[in-house]
Amino acid sequence: MTVSSPHHAVRRPAKRRRATLYALSLLCCSVVMTGLPVGATAAPAPHPDVSAPPAPAAVAFADEFDGPAGSAVDGAKWQTETGDNVDNHERQYYTSGNDNAALDGQGNLVITARKENPADYQCWYGTCEYTSSRLNTAGTFTRTYGHVEARMKIPRGQGIWPAFWMLGADIGSVGWPNSGEIDIMENVGFEPGTVHGTLHGPGYSGSGGIGAGYTLPGGAAFADDFHTFAVDWAPDSVTWSVDGTVYQRRTPADLNGNAWVFDKPFFLILNLAVGGYWPGDPDGSTSFPQQLVVDYVRVTTND
Repeated sequence: MTVSSPHHAVRRPAKRRRATLYALSLLCCSVVMTGLPVGATAAPAPHPDVSAPPAPAAVAFADEFDGPAGSAVDGAKWQTETGDNVDNHERQYYTSGNDNAALDGQGNLVITARKENPADYQCWYGTCEYTSSRLNTAGTFTRTYGHVEARMKIPRGQGIWPAFWMLGADIGSVGWPNSGEIDIMENVGFEPGTVHGTLHGPGYSGSGGIGAGYTLPGGAAFADDFHTFAVDWAPDSVTWSVDGTVYQRRTPADLNGNAWVFDKPFFLILNLAVGGYWPGDPDGSTSFPQQLVVDYVRVTTND
């Protein structure tokens, strides 16, 4: 994805990937005894109970998307971006309200891309051909570090481009790519079995982003079922996973001497684009509507 501002970010042609892992420590107790009577022996230090479960992670942000069918997302958690995106040459118009993003009444958010133009929307290429939705937490939630995760069932088809990603909250003052971007999951329709996770920053943005892909075994397609996409984000590292399987870890050593811009607050973005430089445009094989179904989004921390 690429960006213009927190309220109208831009997606760029790039790669993308994912991650998961959380290390929680058991507390070890030790006893220090002083001034024992002569001849007395200290009791042995108790051993940690290795069977005890780790302390639960603290929840910094969570949306389970519970609510009546047809209702809009929680405005205290998400804001809706509107307009088109010339920077990536996407072909959709992002609409407001619940026209293209609504709860399904079964605990899911559904972002729908349609081949339509009900309000004579105008795009960079003329009259818009498609509508969709893009949501962010720029004005409601930002976070530095944590386990960031979403369980989703992605759409399919040539020219379809779903994404779950993050942008530096300082984008309004420093611009993109100096703000930094962490793509947790992106899929382009011509790769039904592969998702991408990528870092973008100064000197490594757009098609020069640093990342990797993850491909399902056995020729399976991500659109056939729900999958969990995550990053574990810590000082000087980002680790991607799919369904708990880690497939890449990036540190400042991977940036060829360029600046690491990921030790500061970021906000979340969910969107479903149609067309663009990277996925290409829809063709005769692409059916509409297409839906990105989101079971939940969660951010947990160890502090």
